[in-house]
Amino acid sequence: MSVIQIATPFNIDIEFEIAEFHKRILAYLVDFFLLILYMFSMLYLLFGGFRIGEGGIGLAMIVLVIPTIFYSPVSEILLNGQSAGKKLMKIKVVSLDGGEPELSQYLLRWFLRFYEWGFIIFTLFWLNPFTGLVWLFIGGLTSIVIIGVSPKSQRLGDIVAGTVVVNTHTALTVDDTIFMEINHANYSVKFPEVMRLSDRDINTIKNVLRQTAKTNQYDMCNRVAMKVQTVLKVSTDMYANDFLEKILEDYNYLSTKE
Repeated sequence: MSVIQIATPFNIDIEFEIAEFHKRILAYLVDFFLLILYMFSMLYLLFGGFRIGEGGIGLAMIVLVIPTIFYSPVSEILLNGQSAGKKLMKIKVVSLDGGEPELSQYLLRWFLRFYEWGFIIFTLFWLNPFTGLVWLFIGGLTSIVIIGVSPKSQRLGDIVAGTVVVNTHTALTVDDTIFMEINHANYSVKFPEVMRLSDRDINTIKNVLRQTAKTNQYDMCNRVAMKVQTVLKVSTDMYANDFLEKILEDYNYLSTKE
C-alpha cells in the first residue's frame, strides 16, 4: 500500500495511505450507476408519469442536467471530500497541505472531468448515448494513464487542484470534520487564543492526533504542540496530546458559540 508524506502548515509531515486504484474505480462506478439511475428515473417520471411532452423539454433539461453535472463537486463539498461511492469505499479527497480542500480546489478537480459532461450532454441533448460513452471512455482511459504515471496517483484534476485521494478507515461522521460534541453548559475555555488558528490548522491538528493514536509515536504530536504554543504565545504543562485535544475543544466551543 503506497504512503504519501504531506507537509502541513506547521511544517510537520503527516502520512496518508494513497487510495488503491481498484477502490477509486469501484467508487467511480458506484457514482456513475447512481447518476444513470437518476437520469432514467427522472426521464420516466417526467415523460411517462407527468407526461410533460415537448413543451417541457427545457424543464427536463434543468432537472436532468444540473444535478448530474454538479453531483461530484456538491457531494464532495458537503461530505468533506467524499461522494457516495467514495464513502462506500472509505476513501476521500484531501489537500496536499494535509487539510480539507478549499472550494476552489473542489471546483478545479471537477472542471477537469469535462469528459463526464460530454457523456451527459450527448446522452440527454442529442439522445446519442453511444457517442457519449465513447467520449467518456477516452476521457476515463486518459485519467487512468495519468493516475498510473503520477507519483501520488493523481489524475489531472488532482494535479492542478493540489489534491490527492487517500484511504480513511472510518465511515464519515462528525469526527471527520473539525467539529466535536461539546457540553456547552459546563464547558470552560482554557486557551481563548485558539481563534487565531484557521480551520485548516485545526484540521491538521486533528489529523496529527489521529495518526498519533494509530502509531503511538508522539514525536510529531510534541512538535505540533510546541509550534501551536509558539504561534498562540501560550505555555502549559499539559501533555502534548492533551494540550492539542483541549485546543480542538476550545476552538469548537468558541466557533459554535459565535
